[in-house]
Amino acid sequence: MYLYLLALKGSRYTMTMIRNLGFIGWRGMVGSVLLERMQEEGDLDYVEELVLYSTSQAGQPGPELANAQPLLADATDLDSLSTMDVIISCQGGDYTQKIHAPLRSMGWQGYWLDASSTLRMNSDSTIILDPLNQSMIKENLANGKRDFIGGNCTVSLMLMALHGLFKENLVEWITAMTYQAISGGGAQQMRELLIQMGEIHEHARPLLHLRKSSILDIDSRVNEYLNSGALTTSSIGYPLANNLLPWIDIDLDNGTGREEWKGQAETSKILGREDNPIPVDSTCVRVATLRCHSQAFTIALSQDVGIDDLTDIMGQANQWVKVVPNNKQDTLQSLTPVAVSGSMDIAVGRIRKNAFDSKIMTVFTVGDQLLWGAAEPLRRMLGILSEQQAYSDS
Repeated sequence: MYLYLLALKGSRYTMTMIRNLGFIGWRGMVGSVLLERMQEEGDLDYVEELVLYSTSQAGQPGPELANAQPLLADATDLDSLSTMDVIISCQGGDYTQKIHAPLRSMGWQGYWLDASSTLRMNSDSTIILDPLNQSMIKENLANGKRDFIGGNCTVSLMLMALHGLFKENLVEWITAMTYQAISGGGAQQMRELLIQMGEIHEHARPLLHLRKSSILDIDSRVNEYLNSGALTTSSIGYPLANNLLPWIDIDLDNGTGREEWKGQAETSKILGREDNPIPVDSTCVRVATLRCHSQAFTIALSQDVGIDDLTDIMGQANQWVKVVPNNKQDTLQSLTPVAVSGSMDIAVGRIRKNAFDSKIMTVFTVGDQLLWGAAEPLRRMLGILSEQQAYSDS
């Protein structure tokens, strides 16, 4: 197995050549965003052979992409997968559970990049978020690690937003109230949210067009419909339009959801602080937005730092954080899912001190769940692999 020489330019990783890259789950939501980003950045021009795998359409023609094999390969064909230097999987946890261990058992020594949570907490895996833990990633590569896994979307977006505070060792503990988009539940749930919105409007439409109808009558009609069981909920499970759902992921039987557990567990692993974790407590809420996660943080600081200095520390930590001035107009214009959706920016605002303790601050942030929350860390990991191989070949 080998990778051709690759170069690193500034904060953007640019590949010179990768011999064999296998991609599973490229038609899914995260996979399609990742493929779009790779095309935007010209990454595919530097892959000698791109093999697109499918679990259901092997042998059929694939999309016309630079250096891609014309036919889709079988995503369950271990012999084929074992010829890849790098595999990217955006297929989901079930696929990883089925394929990863048997592939490794065959002796495959390639790099496995994965968007699912299945391998995140394994001792042999590295959660990747290179603006914060690039040195750890490179150290693990040097030590022979081969599995590099994208982190939980809310955790990655939190760490990107609060990068400066962690960098300056200013964080003692964090409580997070998350307002998570339906994209975290997958493409079918995104579609169902829009279907729910349409069904609610259709049910209320007769009263909306009656000039004499009162808003209370409309509200009553909508609420009755939402509780009638008639709304389409086959994917989400509950009404989300005109609603919110204050529980995400499985119940850990201790009053906590698995999504909330990830806040501290993954933060500690990404920062290399498993033995000295920063307390992170979360309440995770699903809201009726499509693809941007918002989070409100209360943060205990290790020292009393002024607001201007805190703003500079946060705004200068990485090139993607965009600090929004703490006033009504800028906040409502720029610190919203509508403003951030589809953007690499991590909007950070409402930076304030707590009214009763100057060492406690509050922050509100918004980031695109499908970009920095999912696809971008995987794309950038290709560049890190490239740079690492360049050093080993020199």
